[in-house]
Amino acid sequence: MSIEISNCKITVIKRTIDQDLINEYIAEEYRDHMKPCEIFTDKQEFILEGEAAFQGPPPDFCASAWADIRKDIFTIAVGGDMPGLKQRGFTIAGCQDWFRPVIFKIERINKSK
Repeated sequence: MSIEISNCKITVIKRTIDQDLINEYIAEEYRDHMKPCEIFTDKQEFILEGEAAFQGPPPDFCASAWADIRKDIFTIAVGGDMPGLKQRGFTIAGCQDWFRPVIFKIERINKSK
């Protein structure tokens, strides 16, 4: 049995910062240097074509963020859907830098013909 692998688009919804956690857990001399993630930009998009979703992160994609969201990418790429969302074919995921998390939308997109 062969599973079709869909193209996926990853969109950076937003880069955030959790100042409460920073104030509580980051040493004072480092607090002023904490800014939202500098690897990504808001609304930045990445396209994964078919099996590329299983081959590793696209160029310029943070390896740690990829490790955090790849299971969600795989689910969407092979046709899975996440329960409870308003629509099918996408999910919301995030990197686990809980001081400066980045929130992503991962969506299944049609292959070009």
